[in-house]
Amino acid sequence: MPDLLAAVLGYLLGSVPFGLLLTRLAGLGDIRAIGSGNIGATNVLRTGRKGLAAATLLLDGGKGAVAAAIAAQLAGTEAGLIAGFMAVLGHNFPLWLKFQGGKGVATTLGVLLVTAWPVGLGACLTWLLVAKLFRISSLAALAALALSPLYALLLATPQHAMLAAGLAVLGFVRHHGNIRRLLKGQEPKIGEKKR
Repeated sequence: MPDLLAAVLGYLLGSVPFGLLLTRLAGLGDIRAIGSGNIGATNVLRTGRKGLAAATLLLDGGKGAVAAAIAAQLAGTEAGLIAGFMAVLGHNFPLWLKFQGGKGVATTLGVLLVTAWPVGLGACLTWLLVAKLFRISSLAALAALALSPLYALLLATPQHAMLAAGLAVLGFVRHHGNIRRLLKGQEPKIGEKKR
């Protein structure tokens, strides 16, 4: 029962579409109508509103962190891992948006930082390094996702590695279009409009 409640808590918190809510409150309309059509921070940045993009990043990361932290505090580590995974699932496939959500990178990083901070820190630093070198958000995200299970094996536990691997699979599935564009050399750089 605690694991089931952790799953429900995680999904519900994760499915709050902060990017969509913030852009609507700012009078920018539906964020899904511009750029990639995504509700995440990278697409919010395409509005030219850096503050809104930063707020979206923090809130999307925060909801994953809060879900995992609450569940872990109330029912233990395993419940925290379940809630964290479900928060990312909720962000990617929210019931309220007909299961068309974001790509879950910020939420994943929030979950990793709370459940095993060295793993989360390693993933964040990987994202920053790849983004600085190549200026491509999706490439940075994919690198961080791919390396996070390895970081978890080295710096945490097998359970954390399983969580990181599951989150990496979710992330790669949601980035299938980005992967195709990367292979064709057509992926836009950070701040550019999607071609």
